[in-house]
Amino acid sequence: MATIEHCIFCFETLYAELHHRKALTLEEVQKSYAAYLAQKADGSGGDKPKQLPALQRLATDSSVSGGDSSSASTSTTSLSNGSAASAASSATSVSTSSAAEVPSETPLFVTWNTVQDSVQELDMADGDSDDDDTEHILRGCIGTFDSIPLEEGLATYALTAALEDTRFAPISLQELRKLEVAVTLLTDFEQARGGVEDWELGKHGLRISFVYNGFQYGSTYLPDVAVEQGWTKEQTVLNLMRKAGWTGRRDSWRKVNLRIVRYQGRKKSLTYRKFITWRHWADAQAATMGGN
Repeated sequence: MATIEHCIFCFETLYAELHHRKALTLEEVQKSYAAYLAQKADGSGGDKPKQLPALQRLATDSSVSGGDSSSASTSTTSLSNGSAASAASSATSVSTSSAAEVPSETPLFVTWNTVQDSVQELDMADGDSDDDDTEHILRGCIGTFDSIPLEEGLATYALTAALEDTRFAPISLQELRKLEVAVTLLTDFEQARGGVEDWELGKHGLRISFVYNGFQYGSTYLPDVAVEQGWTKEQTVLNLMRKAGWTGRRDSWRKVNLRIVRYQGRKKSLTYRKFITWRHWADAQAATMGGN
């Protein structure tokens, strides 16, 4: 479901916002990343790269403002001699397969975490940053249960989670290098008709709603939260009620009439170091194109 390109696009959106420039579109990110992987797999280097014609427009509009020497307003992709055709094919196949697997409209959440430096050392091609021994500190998480256009949703909630989550101060430019982003696309919504335990740890996210003292409450946990926290089902539901604002006695939570919707969602995550490795490459391609 969620892909590395979705994570890169979220970082790209926030990175551009903090540098006061225009971000690449999701399609541009997908094409650029496909060409990046193709060139990396080709192992070429040293010679002046040959640009992929379909992506040349990514080198335009190169003005930048901000204090990071790696920033550039756009990027393009390039390939060494002899590999342009294969990379073009690779880019096409990646885009086609991604389009087949990812809905055009979907509910989604974007999560920003602060992570230890050790995680930032993972290789860019690996793509995943999940590590059982790594501490992830929540820095912002906002999303929607409405099905909205994918690119709009990623761009909107990448910024909203980073800058407008009222539990935290807005993320600053200086914090970027410490961050990890996670994208979760939500699927398979269904009523948990078997009660508060009619769901599976690690598989289902929960969305609860209830009325207490005349007020309506509601909250959600994504599928990975309970496992990451080491909670039982009971602890998960109780903490979810507390998150919603319930202040009743701990031993009376089962007396509350809960409406529970369970859902699924596959998360993909990416560290800033992996993002900036790709961005440095993309900036270099933009510079090469600009010099032609």
